[in-house]
Amino acid sequence: METTEILNQFNSCYLKIQAIAQDENWLLLIANKKIDPEAATHLGDVLHYLDQAMGCVEEIVEVKFNQESEV
Repeated sequence: METTEILNQFNSCYLKIQAIAQDENWLLLIANKKIDPEAATHLGDVLHYLDQAMGCVEEIVEVKFNQESEV
């Protein structure tokens, strides 16, 4: 898998998880205490760590892009 493909996959996962975190049903589950309130914290943690991972991969993609531009 190419580096840009990895970044695209991370981005896709991030967007899907972010959609869940903002979904009305998800928010109602938390508000009505039908699921462990920690679930919201865990989902936020997942988004944070995915964002951090994407940042690391973005740096590699940037370096690779700059190297290819110089050639």
